[in-house]
Amino acid sequence: MSTTISAGKRPYFFWDYEITDEEVRVILRDGEPFDKAWAISRILEHASWDDIWRYLTVADIRTNFENLRFRRSQDQELWAYALDRWADHE
Repeated sequence: MSTTISAGKRPYFFWDYEITDEEVRVILRDGEPFDKAWAISRILEHASWDDIWRYLTVADIRTNFENLRFRRSQDQELWAYALDRWADHE
């Protein structure tokens, strides 16, 4: 699967929403905490590894982590572990 995302197109990891790449970026930058957490959770659960980092930074994830809602508890545990490990190297 190609992960190239055009500015006016819907990102593949938001397949069930009418939302463009630009709109996702606005939510991540200026959105309300609930909306931002929704978008971050969606990206972490469904985007490829490379695309995660096209949209997010470790600081984005860390700052919003308490508000993130994952469908699977294992995903939350995995990201919590990764943030903990990365904190050792900051």
